[in-house]
Amino acid sequence: MKPVHPGRPRSFDYVGLNYYSLTWVCHERQPLFTQADRVEFVRAQFLRAETETGMANVADCFMPDHVHKLVKGESLTSDAKRFIRKAKQYSGFHFSKAFGVKLWQRDGYDRILLRDSEPMQVVRYIIENPVRAGLVEKVEDYPFTGSSLYSIKELVEWAYTV
Repeated sequence: MKPVHPGRPRSFDYVGLNYYSLTWVCHERQPLFTQADRVEFVRAQFLRAETETGMANVADCFMPDHVHKLVKGESLTSDAKRFIRKAKQYSGFHFSKAFGVKLWQRDGYDRILLRDSEPMQVVRYIIENPVRAGLVEKVEDYPFTGSSLYSIKELVEWAYTV
């Protein structure tokens, strides 16, 4: 049975100074993010999409078969729907061309963060993911966690601010 994915709210336009929690799964749950060169390859395509759409990568974590991201709009015209489309399109196309395999499942999960405390909670969830999965003992030890705005040290400090 195919999993049910919640649809985007019809009344929300995904434009502006908002935070979005995103999860995208590799095609057929293949472990495609186990090598640094592949992760950096995809990150470069995400950065391209960020630049074109006014979005910024607050935090991400490339697990072997999926990626978690927290992105935010940097201006009133930042377009998260456009970012999602371009990030998956650019990374999927170029990954397939470079490595000969399909990168993404069609559907993903995205959530709009509306409460002020939610971004911090999502960062904590993202950076702790490899620890929960038993891949590392400490958040700082996982090589595929990052941000285009913050160092891993800054992410950890922010995530655990009381």
